[in-house]
Amino acid sequence: VQLQASGGGLVQAGGSLRLSCAASGSTFSGKVFAWYRQAPGKQRELVAGISSGGSTNYADSVKGRFTISRDNAKNTGYLQMNSLKPEDTAVYYCRLVGSGSYWGQGTLVTVSS
Repeated sequence: VQLQASGGGLVQAGGSLRLSCAASGSTFSGKVFAWYRQAPGKQRELVAGISSGGSTNYADSVKGRFTISRDNAKNTGYLQMNSLKPEDTAVYYCRLVGSGSYWGQGTLVTVSS
């Protein structure tokens, strides 16, 4: 299973980005999909997750600003990020969890103040 994350970039504070994560070699259906991030010098942390049934959970720091979604037909997951803050700067990783756990390669999000 391979996950390809994309959509990162440089954005000013208050701006928006949409991350995508496309899976190959496996289907999204029946699996939990999540986004994590790792800022310089910090541990990787869970940003948002979505179950196979569509239930979502978010880190307190992103609630109300980020939205996770999935399109099982396209084997793709998304993270819509609005009202970005400099503290959101990190490498963002997608993860797919079923019988195994798979990680994408990461995409860098940089938010300038």
